[in-house]
Amino acid sequence: EAALARGVHVVTANKALLAESGVALAAAAEEKGLLLNFEAAVAGGIPVIKAMRESLTGNTISRVYGIMNGTCNYILTRMEKEGLSFEDCLQEAQRLGYAEADPTFDIEGNDTAHKLAIMTALAFGCEISCDDIYLEGISNITQEDIRAASELGYRIKLLGVAQRTEGGIEQRVHPTMVPHDTVIAQVDGVTNAVAIESDILGDLLMVGPGAGGDATASAVLGDIADIAKSRPGIQTVAALGRPAKSLAPYRKARMRSHEGGYFIRLRVVDRIGVIAAIARRMADNQISLESIVQHSANGGGDAPTKTIIMVTHATTELSVRNAVSAMESDGYIVGKPQVIRIEKP
Repeated sequence: EAALARGVHVVTANKALLAESGVALAAAAEEKGLLLNFEAAVAGGIPVIKAMRESLTGNTISRVYGIMNGTCNYILTRMEKEGLSFEDCLQEAQRLGYAEADPTFDIEGNDTAHKLAIMTALAFGCEISCDDIYLEGISNITQEDIRAASELGYRIKLLGVAQRTEGGIEQRVHPTMVPHDTVIAQVDGVTNAVAIESDILGDLLMVGPGAGGDATASAVLGDIADIAKSRPGIQTVAALGRPAKSLAPYRKARMRSHEGGYFIRLRVVDRIGVIAAIARRMADNQISLESIVQHSANGGGDAPTKTIIMVTHATTELSVRNAVSAMESDGYIVGKPQVIRIEKP
């Protein structure tokens, strides 16, 4: 803000700053005819900001989603390929410098949420609204989830998703099951990927290094080069794709029926009537099941248990949460149920 007030162009990689004050900073830059460039703030070396701000301006974007945090993608990749626990993978990520000493910001989805909020503003011409993002991290993902996903033909990724609906804009960050045969499912390690769906171009997927010195340097140097080529006092492209004063107010949509369905994993007491009780709770909430699988009983002393894995057809978040809550009240669930969305790009 101080640099803009002095008439100095700004290049920043600070996504938290932009998610909080991006609209105000964009307005300040426009007022003085300055450039506010932030390619390195989202997806590292992938030139997604320039693509959305300039190359896709003739398109109407309907959805943008992707893998935007290298730490989470590294952990989930190692869990799947090497059978390691979440805790072991996190420690290794910290040792290699992929994760901070306090990794909460990454693994609980906040970093992805900040990046998603910026892309949402560019995609839909609205004000930035980071506080309206539905947020889940990956700290509760277990080897049992990883194995079950693989058996069903999926891989688990932390995705940020923003889409335009009739009721407004939906933003969410959460672990997601994506089909093995999709391109985004093959994005491993610290690599990032951003997918954009639009009316004219169709589907665009950009994949590349999402973090690290070289990726950040590449993005920052590109921003500096744009400033060097600009004409003094003239801002040819608005920081957020359109003038800050013409950005539409953010209108949050209710989370719709999720077309990909849901994966639900329950550990239950192994006794007669439990499956019927689960089916009744699903029916009460108008949830249709695509499949249900029982795994053989585990050791449990006086109360042996078994694992129930269900995949639903399209339904709403509220219906799934209500059904699971009712099952917990019934008293046959052991431990914490797991619910993961299934995304079908």
